[in-house]
Amino acid sequence: MVYSKIRGSLTGSPHLSELSINSQGGPSVANMSLSPNLSPDAKQSSPLISPLLNDPSCIRTDDEEEKFPSEKAYFIAKEVATTERTYLKDLEVITSWFQSAVNKEDCMPEALKNLIFSNFEPLHKFHTGFLKEIEQRLALWEGRSNAHIKGDYQRIGDVMLKNIQGMKQLTVHLWKHNEILIELENGIKNSRKLETFCRDFELQKVCYLPLNTFLLRPLHRLMHYKQIMERLCKHYPPSHTNFRDSRAALAEISEMVAQLHGNMIKMENFQKLHELKKDLIGIDNLVIPGREFIRLGSLSKLSGKGLQQRMFFLFNDILLYTSRGLTASNQFKVHGHLPLYGMTIEESEEEWGVPHCLTLRGQHQSIVVAASTRAEMDKWTEDIQMAIDLAEKSSGPGPELLASSPPDNKSPDETTVDQESEDDLSASRTSLERQSPHRGNTTVHVCWHRNTSVSMIDFSIAVENQLSGNLLRKFKNSNGWQKLWVVFTNFCMFFYKSHQDNHPLASLPLLGYSLTIPSESENIHKDHVFKLHFKSHVYYFRAESEYTFERWMEVIRSATSSASRTQALSHKEPHAY
Repeated sequence: MVYSKIRGSLTGSPHLSELSINSQGGPSVANMSLSPNLSPDAKQSSPLISPLLNDPSCIRTDDEEEKFPSEKAYFIAKEVATTERTYLKDLEVITSWFQSAVNKEDCMPEALKNLIFSNFEPLHKFHTGFLKEIEQRLALWEGRSNAHIKGDYQRIGDVMLKNIQGMKQLTVHLWKHNEILIELENGIKNSRKLETFCRDFELQKVCYLPLNTFLLRPLHRLMHYKQIMERLCKHYPPSHTNFRDSRAALAEISEMVAQLHGNMIKMENFQKLHELKKDLIGIDNLVIPGREFIRLGSLSKLSGKGLQQRMFFLFNDILLYTSRGLTASNQFKVHGHLPLYGMTIEESEEEWGVPHCLTLRGQHQSIVVAASTRAEMDKWTEDIQMAIDLAEKSSGPGPELLASSPPDNKSPDETTVDQESEDDLSASRTSLERQSPHRGNTTVHVCWHRNTSVSMIDFSIAVENQLSGNLLRKFKNSNGWQKLWVVFTNFCMFFYKSHQDNHPLASLPLLGYSLTIPSESENIHKDHVFKLHFKSHVYYFRAESEYTFERWMEVIRSATSSASRTQALSHKEPHAY
């Protein structure tokens, strides 16, 4: 349920052309923008073009195919290593980059400093050693050593068991993460200096996600270990020599996940509310006890002058609707809110002659909205009805929202609300160096531009579906393939020259994209290739094996095909987490 911030360009246009890295209010998405042009239909030079991403020396020819062991267990073990590299880099955002910046500025109380770093440094130290062990085992497995009996090293269960048992000794630090998140937010709330410091830190290239997302990473990582061990146990027959260690490691990590699960759920909602608060103006008390985020997305609201695009935010007690302002901060202005207590919802396509249309009747106000597709309408209907039912079962109407400026429920300027194009949005940030404090690259803005929505369940599924590794990206007008290190997280692909880089070169938000396999007519005569496309933008990526191809397809599909609540819950049933 993590609120994902897709810093980097969020554009409809995934062109990784000018790497203008900026982001604002929140972490600068990879501090890079995929393209200076947010218009999905804009005519631009070929995709992913930049001096950094198009170094001719990176082009792979057909005779440079890399050779790996063929067994599935090897690629499962390799996934542990590739994702551990990313996890270690994420820990270093806190233990190295953030700590170094904090030490240079007198803006954080000593007690808060000690709370954060005394609980993150032991994790970083442990996982540095863990990664080294995994990489040494892979080197033996691949035959890159002088080991005489290679067969003894073609396994990973023993390494996982030893280190998961070691992780249990660090649980005391993991229990502190809830306190860290709350105390940091309280510190920001009470100190303008600390607030400015954290906002500025999030503009740095290394902070490619919201700062408070990095604080949740250790809990998310436990879940990834559990999933990997589930796959390994499923792969091995019970008679296999590695099955016993693998099953024992799965039992140990499952116990840790079960203990910390409830704590993580609360933290993710808390983090999501604070991230949304940064995207909204016109509301002061968004974060209140008991409030839970459910869905956000773009809908058209019917007014006297026609349909107007609005951004809607659904919580368990209230529905907000907003418009995106032309302010420097790119925040969304609250236009109105409807308490869910006593609300009814009904389809009204015939009444208004508008496809995918709903009427929401509150106790004091009614509005008519239209979704972009039937599927989107069904998702909104299901979630709003669920939220209404929850509100009815509660003790009654919730507290009124306190607005910093009164929401204009009957705004006379409804028709003048900005309908600026994606080109306009990005026109102000084509400079490679400029890093103005925009919030123009968050998940909220991706949904706005691509006319879609995401739910808390989608965010939760996104946490489970993270992946790192090398992919080959096909050049648009040649047969060459470019090797890139790719991190997939928060509905977005982040691109690096190598896993050693400290920050991404570019990013590609995938909400709204289609994921397919190339057809014969596309003349991609390679195995393990998948295709991503949105309107006129097409990208081909090649994985190194059947297993990694299937894994990339699985995690990317989770971002490109947002499920309904019913589908999502059935998807999660097999997982105890």
